[in-house]
Amino acid sequence: MISLRDVHKVYKLPGGNTVRALDGVNLDVHAGSIHGIVGTSGAGKSTLVRCLTSLERPTFGEVRVAGKNMTDLSARDLREARRAIGMVFQHANLLDSRTTAQNVAYPLALAGVPKGQRHDTVARMLDLVGLADRGSSYPSQLSGGQQQRVGIARALADQPSVLLCDEPTSALDPETTRQILGLIRDVRDRLGVTVVIITHEMSVVRQICDSVSLLQAGRVVESGPIERVVSDVDSRLSHELVPTPEIPDGELADGAVVIDVALTSHPGQPAAAQVLSLAAERGADVAGGLFETLGTAQVGRLALTIPADQAPGVLTALREAGVTAEVRA
Repeated sequence: MISLRDVHKVYKLPGGNTVRALDGVNLDVHAGSIHGIVGTSGAGKSTLVRCLTSLERPTFGEVRVAGKNMTDLSARDLREARRAIGMVFQHANLLDSRTTAQNVAYPLALAGVPKGQRHDTVARMLDLVGLADRGSSYPSQLSGGQQQRVGIARALADQPSVLLCDEPTSALDPETTRQILGLIRDVRDRLGVTVVIITHEMSVVRQICDSVSLLQAGRVVESGPIERVVSDVDSRLSHELVPTPEIPDGELADGAVVIDVALTSHPGQPAAAQVLSLAAERGADVAGGLFETLGTAQVGRLALTIPADQAPGVLTALREAGVTAEVRA
């Protein structure tokens, strides 16, 4: 559905200097999946979105969306191809002077859809996002979550095959975030659209994504299905998706160290009960732990405390049992 091959984007600055925003990006997003793209500020996420929609042309490389090479299309064909891509932004960016229904109808009017057909589509989209009774409301009469629902309805009005969501929940409270993510998942399930979510929030990836890519300095440095990513306990994404438990200040005894333990559902790896028993036999205490099921993968993180002089023995025993363990820096 979405394929990027060796995509570079270089900006020229005054004075002749250049900035390489994308540096050989390769990425595949399968049809009907929800794919998260994560990275810190400046990693290239926004540039990647603009290249996906061809608001920016890559310096070189190939971007394919819904079977079309976006980098080779004429201006006319590109306008048509963009109709297959719906966009949801951090802020809904609704037109204040228009009602909810008029906001949803706006892209249809621009595309020349007949008025009667627009009315039916708007009614269907508002029902899809749970706002069938708010068509005559203005943005100022809606909550932040309701405004984002209108933004989603507007993005879906032209029946796109791809939905790009750029930080769609970062301006929302946790409960509204949960609702919006549930709506996006429901839209994918009901309409079969392919969803790409740009986010810096790992909680969003945990809740909704089937696969994830980590963008760093314009490169995809890690990518794959959630189950595979979190099962690789040495990967940065695995640790960020399922972080090690925090130990409150003052709870670590003098002369003690923390050993972080990562568990996965790999065949042959000891179960959590076995690890705990093994650690307890050598005098380690459990200071914290958490377990997550992401997709089909079961992942655990434990924080063990033990006197520093006994840590080497515990580390050796855990590693010999096939468990990933290290002393926290």
